[in-house]
Amino acid sequence: MPRLGTRKLYYLLKDELKVLGVGRDLLFRILKANHMLIIPKRQYHVTTNSHHRFRKHKNLIVDVIPDRPEQIWVSDITYIGDRTNPMYLALVTDAYSKQIMGYDVSDSLDVKGSIRALKMAVRNRCYKPNTLVHHSDRGLQYCSNQYQSLLQKSKLRCSMTESYDPYANAVAERVNGILKAEFIGYNPTYKLPVMQQLVEDSIRIYNTCRPHYSCFMKTPRQMHQQQEIRIRTYKNKDPSKHVFAGI
Repeated sequence: MPRLGTRKLYYLLKDELKVLGVGRDLLFRILKANHMLIIPKRQYHVTTNSHHRFRKHKNLIVDVIPDRPEQIWVSDITYIGDRTNPMYLALVTDAYSKQIMGYDVSDSLDVKGSIRALKMAVRNRCYKPNTLVHHSDRGLQYCSNQYQSLLQKSKLRCSMTESYDPYANAVAERVNGILKAEFIGYNPTYKLPVMQQLVEDSIRIYNTCRPHYSCFMKTPRQMHQQQEIRIRTYKNKDPSKHVFAGI
């Protein structure tokens, strides 16, 4: 995890740093003095086409804060290539534990990539009797007949954003950002097979090793294996509306 944030780095190294008399603030100063603080990079590409003939579903998770794993899944597609080497990452993430349940890397925005990610997520379920809501944006992939048929077959309730506000699918957007900023990077020279292996390794480390603030510094895998902890939450720009916990 070469680009892990300083607070999480301090949590992982707390015992060793304590012996050296280094607290969190001093660690920040040490990293800053050695030019080792992480400078965020932002990259924005539109991957959502909501202008289509397919049915758009209601938002079922407004003001709902998940209190157990496999209560709400959030799905999204993010761009990880460039103009000459386009690649897309489809993700299905558990909103409570932040564990990535399914994923797919492809060179197309075709619905097949999103379907493969959802099928993987369904195979990885641990609490199959629970009622589960699948939340996404109103993109063509998620509204398509093939995707909706798979949701029905898997007995998942469909929920969609009803605005273009990125906060409406905040957990999915945040997980996208973590994978790109902390693991995959922004190197457009990777070919598809290399990127597929890189994503597989990154998601394994993300799920099993990376602590999450909203999960009280537990990893997604640890959080997914219990149902007692209430996640930390934050509010968006509109104080009247809650958003799922930060990461």
